[in-house]
Amino acid sequence: MQRAEKADRLKKLPPYLFKELDRQRDEVRKRGMDIIDLGVGDPDLPTPNHIIKRLCEAAHDPATHRYPAYSGMKAFNQAVARWYEKRFGVSLDPDSQVVTLIGSKEGIAHLPLAFVNPGDLALIPDPAYPVYRNGTIFAGGEPVLMPLLEKNGFLPDLASISPDHARKARILFLNYPNNPTSATAELEFFREVTAFARTYDLIVCHDNAYSEMGFDGYRAPSFLQAEGAGEVGIEFHSLSKTYNMTGWRIGFAVGNADVIQALGVVKSNIDSGAFDAIQYAGIEALEGDQRCASEIIEVYRERRDILVHGLREAGLPVLPPKATFYLWVRVPEGFTSSDFSTLLLTRTGIVTTPGNGFGPSGEGYVRICLCVNKERLREAVQRIRTLDLTRKPLHGKGSQ
Repeated sequence: MQRAEKADRLKKLPPYLFKELDRQRDEVRKRGMDIIDLGVGDPDLPTPNHIIKRLCEAAHDPATHRYPAYSGMKAFNQAVARWYEKRFGVSLDPDSQVVTLIGSKEGIAHLPLAFVNPGDLALIPDPAYPVYRNGTIFAGGEPVLMPLLEKNGFLPDLASISPDHARKARILFLNYPNNPTSATAELEFFREVTAFARTYDLIVCHDNAYSEMGFDGYRAPSFLQAEGAGEVGIEFHSLSKTYNMTGWRIGFAVGNADVIQALGVVKSNIDSGAFDAIQYAGIEALEGDQRCASEIIEVYRERRDILVHGLREAGLPVLPPKATFYLWVRVPEGFTSSDFSTLLLTRTGIVTTPGNGFGPSGEGYVRICLCVNKERLREAVQRIRTLDLTRKPLHGKGSQ
């Protein structure tokens, strides 16, 4: 049927990773196997009560029932600016350097529409959250992958980027603390990124959604803390992970006023802004009692330690991450990422995410998420032990 022919931009997209995971999980579940889903980073903990209470109060106010402001409620943007000043020491003009988002994913996907023309390049981490690449493709741009290798601490080697690619690129995407590798970056790296962006006239887009998910005293920096960073880029943030608000769809972008304004123009032509009642709840999240955030981190720290210890005993060496709620685990000898992920699902009912789903440099790893309770994590460890990974090297095709 000719009228149903998909646009070329859709044909260029790989199958969306998490949709495919859902399909595989559902197939195994239909066979009667109990599933432990460690695949998607969706917090299982509830949103703190004081945030829910503020939402309910605001939702009962008829003033919130009308169209919101395209770029965000003034009070929410001011709260974001205050939070950045308090948390990072970064000063922002809430009127020109902050835009409210319907979740940071939405803003990241829309940014290339503001700056990437057909044929332009964007520098994309590999492995990475799929939206950086897919947003570039939707804008008609061409992704150029920057391998994140273990030997480099999963940081891109800026010196290895082709100068020709760098000159043709419009955007450089980054994400630290990192999904999927859980790697962290220090301020010195962001200084190097800022200098690189100045040299090649790039817009830096830093996804900082996991900055508040640090363990053992680690506090992630903001890209905007690097001198001159605000001249070359912006930072995306989300309340989803910090306050267990994934379903609420509330986030923000901050930084260079020209970039923020252009993103706002795209948004004003595509969506009508975030529900005001959710923005009031967002203010409560940012400025209310922060003990809830500390308690959430402690839950994930305990889960991290249980799973790291258990995986090591099961024959999967893994380092405890300093941030995020992910473990980036090297697969056993003889397996591809997909082989091992499939083995775990079909033999143990455990859903993990194959690393190659995040990009070719993710081959040889699986990502495991900490978004189930301690008892289920212990059960997952027991199931993995039944595979007897410590007894002998396994081989992917021969073990299925």
